[in-house]
Amino acid sequence: MSQNTTTQQTKTRHEQVLETIDEVTIISASLGIAQLEVQDKEIHGASIQVNGKKVVNFGSCSYLGLEKHPSIVQGVIDAVTNYGSQFSSSRAYASVTLYTEAENLLEEIFERPILLAPTVTLGHLSNIPVLVGDRDAVILDLQVHACVQTASQLIKARGVHVELIRHNRMDILEERILELSEKFEKIWYMADGVYSMYGDFLPIDDLYKLLDKYPQFNLYVDDAHGTGWAGKNGTGYVLSKKPFHERLFLVAGLAKSFAACGGVLVFPDEKIKRKVRNCGGTFIFSGPIQPPMLGAIIASAKIHLSEEIKGRQMELQKRVDYFVETCKQLNLPLIGESNSPIFFIGVGKPAVGYNMVTRIMNKGFYINLSVFPSVPYKNTGLRIPLTTNHTFEEIYNLLTIISEQLPFALKDNNSNMQEIYRAFKL
Repeated sequence: MSQNTTTQQTKTRHEQVLETIDEVTIISASLGIAQLEVQDKEIHGASIQVNGKKVVNFGSCSYLGLEKHPSIVQGVIDAVTNYGSQFSSSRAYASVTLYTEAENLLEEIFERPILLAPTVTLGHLSNIPVLVGDRDAVILDLQVHACVQTASQLIKARGVHVELIRHNRMDILEERILELSEKFEKIWYMADGVYSMYGDFLPIDDLYKLLDKYPQFNLYVDDAHGTGWAGKNGTGYVLSKKPFHERLFLVAGLAKSFAACGGVLVFPDEKIKRKVRNCGGTFIFSGPIQPPMLGAIIASAKIHLSEEIKGRQMELQKRVDYFVETCKQLNLPLIGESNSPIFFIGVGKPAVGYNMVTRIMNKGFYINLSVFPSVPYKNTGLRIPLTTNHTFEEIYNLLTIISEQLPFALKDNNSNMQEIYRAFKL
């Protein structure tokens, strides 16, 4: 047995995963489809310049296209003029008055007590360790965002019971609630409102039935990808379907549709909000959202509280409907069809994905390649978020190119449509 084989066998699973991720990233970067630098001095619409070439960007999660809205740009300018580029202090000591204004506007949007965290990830890192008690149990959806899983490791290290269940399987979830409720005080289910890979939704109707049926059950939802484009005043997908539940703990995101920065922790009452603010680690030890982005949050919140937001939501939905209709006409393998602005066209093998993204970029379009570890190894796909910056012509042209180029990419890598169907159980 060679030394290399022996070394490979002695590597831990963690080391092997890291090695695979490193290899995938090296390949993607070498092909010029990842770790790109946007070379524009100024960006207009959906076009960007990468690798010296102008392409239409289908990789942005700014779903409502607000990033250059005059009110938001002016909000940033006013904030930096008045307060400078930063206010360097933990909020445990002091914060600029922009924080109060931003949080008041967000409480008006969500109609519940809220806290602003510098990012959604830092919000989870404060929220979850405070909310979940030592005698509680946590059930994670298999596809819940990595930042929720990371925060859950903190409570797992504390001895809290944490387990994973298959994606969106409410039958399994109810079985686990029944079993765990005999041993633990509270049962937490942690999931996404809109899942970031396939754009599919949380089965919120079923979950509310479980909330009403089991008093020990609590629902914790990261709705970062649903914030802004869905719900009254952009409250997100979950609240577009159901009113706020007394045992719902919601986290909204401001770095996508909202065109700003930060995470919004939404609480059932002021007492829980106070406890997280006073005891949450990242509220004590991390830096704040800086004045320029607080200015953006305030301006964006005012847009979300106005009639303008309805028009933008409608414009996005028209593009979503058109995308789905065109995929059907072209017989593209669209995975997890929904009316969210995130789409995933399956290609199967990673090599097919590399080939496809290269072909598509050569035709003048940039898209995200979803490959391991974001998805299982043989479930590689083209992840395509839509924004209001995209024209209907750009959507049609992109999907036509995918339809034309997919047979060639499959042939180049000894694959076929049947392999895609098998990989995604279509």
